[in-house]
Amino acid sequence: MPRSAADNGALRIAYLAYRGKPHCGGQGVYTRHLTKALTDLGHHVEVLAGQPYPELDERVPMVRLPSLDLYNDHFPMRKARIWEMKTPWDVAEAMSFSTGNFSEPMAFSMRAWDHLRKRRGDFDLVHDNQCLGWGLLLLQNREDFPVLSTIHHPITVDRRLEIQHARSLIENLGKRRWYSFTRMQTRVASRMRRVMTVSESSRGDIVADHGVDPDRLHVVPVGVDPELFRPLNHVRRVPGRIITTASADVAMKGLRFLLEAVAKLRTERQVELVIIGKPREDSASTDTFEQLGLTGCVSYVHNVPDERIVQLYSEAEVAVVPSLYEGFSLPAIEAMSCGVPLVTTTGGALPEVTGTHTETCYQVPPGDSDALAAMLQTALDDPVVRNRIGAAGRQRVVDNWSWRHTALRTVEQYRALMADQAT
Repeated sequence: MPRSAADNGALRIAYLAYRGKPHCGGQGVYTRHLTKALTDLGHHVEVLAGQPYPELDERVPMVRLPSLDLYNDHFPMRKARIWEMKTPWDVAEAMSFSTGNFSEPMAFSMRAWDHLRKRRGDFDLVHDNQCLGWGLLLLQNREDFPVLSTIHHPITVDRRLEIQHARSLIENLGKRRWYSFTRMQTRVASRMRRVMTVSESSRGDIVADHGVDPDRLHVVPVGVDPELFRPLNHVRRVPGRIITTASADVAMKGLRFLLEAVAKLRTERQVELVIIGKPREDSASTDTFEQLGLTGCVSYVHNVPDERIVQLYSEAEVAVVPSLYEGFSLPAIEAMSCGVPLVTTTGGALPEVTGTHTETCYQVPPGDSDALAAMLQTALDDPVVRNRIGAAGRQRVVDNWSWRHTALRTVEQYRALMADQAT
């Protein structure tokens, strides 16, 4: 049987990651670093994951709970074949997908419940990373697992922005169908006994959108490894190079506004933009890319290790986070930790994370390509101020965020959850 909540020894944690792209996308990065840091503290973490599978520390075991992989990079939106239907959850995933819904979170949560209900004595608690599927309620209410969910930000925000920026009525309707899974997430989140989020900004949005009781919602910021993400003094910065991360080409990330800003800058100076991420066909950003003729000065880099990302940051004169909204932003603190000056918007939690304009970063309003172009011009024109801001930004990260600190505060939430359940 699980230990009591009063036991101060090592915890046995079942960690759920319905998808965990290894080198871009906050969920995969969070999974890799948090589970490693928890293991460093002496806890046992076992990851249950769906595709794309996360890359984990060698000490962290992983149980693969494969989905139908209907949204993979090579054949996105493919239809499952009848011989692939091996479990009831495969059928449920395919049927939900056929209505235009993003079905992975629901199906993964049911696979996790089906697996964990046979292993109740192996774990002290379950930590869900933003799946928020029906299976969590079964684990919590039927199997009597203490269950904690991390919500980086409510996906209802993505839904609103995607619908707002839809290019046609058909696309608008398609977005509404795709994001219909957020209704499930709202119902599940509101019934979780304890929820973690990564910023005060996200906390307010989760209360407003998901109806989570504020007393059950606790802020534990994410971290960065400042020894890995550090300035590389031997790497020479490339004049005019700008870098950004776009793990998902969706309206919320604001990539279109950055492309417009780069196009404006090109009329006055030599610039190039490196995007850490993979281009997606038939998106608003791709349309902008083609319309503005940016082929010669924009390049994409994807599926590279952290060490290469650190090198890319060190080669850039400026990093940019152009998002309309962020619940925290790992790319922001990774860039700052590398000492590259950051130009960021004030969307969501970004001011909370990045600090003060002209002290630790440059800030502009979200969704304003003219303001973004002007601020990039300012940063590129003044290397003295740029270097000062880059150094101050790194110091802010070193002073405030590390994965060890995230893990320690996460364990506090685990023990509080178990204590609540015991009483």
